[in-house]
Amino acid sequence: MGDMKNLLSAVVLSMLVLFLYQTFYLGPMDELAREQEQLDQEAEVDQPLDLGGETITDPDPLSREILGEAPPEAAPPPAVSVPVIIDAARVRGSISTRGATLDNLVLKDYYDRVGEGALNINLLRPAPENNAYFARFGWRANASVELPGENTVWNARGGTLTTDNPVELYWENSQGVTFRQFFSVDENFLFTIRQVVENNSGARINIAPTGDIWRIDTPDTLGFFILHEGPVGAFNDQVEDDYDYDDLADDGPLEYAGSNNGWLGFTGKNWLTALIPDQGKSFTGNYTYSKMRGRDVYRARFLVEGGEVVAIGGRSEYTSHFFAGAKEVDLIDAYSEAYNIPKFDWAIDWGWFSFLTQPIYFTLDFFFKATGNYGVAILILTIIIKIFFFPLANKSYRAMSKMKKLQPKMKQIKERYADDKTRQQQETMALYKKEKVNPAAGCLPILLQIPVFFALYKTLFVTIDSRHQPFFGWIHDLSAPDPATLITGFGLIDWSYPGWISFLAIGIWPILMGLTMWLQMKLNPQSPDPIQAKIFMFMPILFTFILAPFPVALVIYWTWNNLLSITQQWIIMRREGVSIKDG
Repeated sequence: MGDMKNLLSAVVLSMLVLFLYQTFYLGPMDELAREQEQLDQEAEVDQPLDLGGETITDPDPLSREILGEAPPEAAPPPAVSVPVIIDAARVRGSISTRGATLDNLVLKDYYDRVGEGALNINLLRPAPENNAYFARFGWRANASVELPGENTVWNARGGTLTTDNPVELYWENSQGVTFRQFFSVDENFLFTIRQVVENNSGARINIAPTGDIWRIDTPDTLGFFILHEGPVGAFNDQVEDDYDYDDLADDGPLEYAGSNNGWLGFTGKNWLTALIPDQGKSFTGNYTYSKMRGRDVYRARFLVEGGEVVAIGGRSEYTSHFFAGAKEVDLIDAYSEAYNIPKFDWAIDWGWFSFLTQPIYFTLDFFFKATGNYGVAILILTIIIKIFFFPLANKSYRAMSKMKKLQPKMKQIKERYADDKTRQQQETMALYKKEKVNPAAGCLPILLQIPVFFALYKTLFVTIDSRHQPFFGWIHDLSAPDPATLITGFGLIDWSYPGWISFLAIGIWPILMGLTMWLQMKLNPQSPDPIQAKIFMFMPILFTFILAPFPVALVIYWTWNNLLSITQQWIIMRREGVSIKDG
């Protein structure tokens, strides 16, 4: 019985280690590469849609020029377009008057790295650049209406788009229908787009506003199990975040019809783009994937359902919003409340343990604002968690202390009945009963803390607050691995080392974590099974390597938690009259 329990413990522990390594470090394995489609296939035109009793369509969504191909020699030269400059409080960039496309956006407050040579985050990029990423707003209408497309050159009015100065783009078709788009931006990352149609043609028109986000080329993703990257949105109060880019490409389009509220877009670890339709009008949201001339093309779109019949001399107006920026929790929450956007706060991937991750985040945020140091906030939060679990931890450590004190007697039983496993088990259980020791008492309290530890890691990983935040000494970015690694002489040698020795990129904090983990294990009772004992003693080394590439914020938390646990356990052992050498 005892050996079976030891074997089971070793197997469970090994599986846990492999799970942690696979989940948090390696991430999901890349799927097999999809077969390359024909490189010269034509751009896919949306199928006509029945809207309000009339068949409507829209222009070819992506032309050869947009995807980076030269137009046919017979094609006329494109009209010259002058971009509208954006220079707002926290963003700068431009709107291309060709297609009225918001295709250049830089975040003023965020950089790609810490230190010299850092560049601002360029969130949106125009086609045909690699990893093009842009938004466009337009219409679908009955087939007889000439609509503006991605190559339409709009007229601009209003100068530079700033926080206090909106701009207008306008274009009139050959039938006398005028299309207008009014762009404004707030002091953060939210654009407001007012779309106006004035019908001065000789017939009524049936028209429906649309909004699109395009991603050309599959973006690089982290691929972590605990983080969703890719299509994201909410429709009729239901969050939809089950599909990533590969799923969309493999399983086909997603459509959410008849939504009376919601939003949709694409998300990454720190950045989000989201279309936010008028929350008072029903719309269809969809995500599509296509392969166009050898490039992956992803699109998120909303289409206002039912459309609107605009009489001769009539006017139609529709207002939506477009978020493009950093996933700051306070800001996302404020937009969700101010504009009554259901589930917009779930653009932050709080996960299954949201009842833990959100309180942990707001506690960290409170102490960060109070101390001005995110690392200090983590240390304070760790103390609060230890206080909360203090009674359970005390029970666990007392049980382990008693077990450690019994180690010599258990060893004698094993030696005395070396050839009789049944008698070993009987004598051991009798010893437990005599000394009033419950071996399981030390395990359950620790298991109850695992969801909290996971929730803290989830919080640190999915929120942007620790990004580029300094701690003390050589730690200038809590969201990055410890830079003072063994391979660089703990920061004394600056060199580009070959990849085959990157396993030695182990920082000071991961080493401290490994040492504290080793010391804590020395305080615990040693397993009577020598194989299991070796597995446990090898764990600090294994976890040192596993955690080395992790954000140093998590490693600091783990190290600090180990130190607090060691202190608490050492005090209890002294009260129980147990020596470290026992066992």
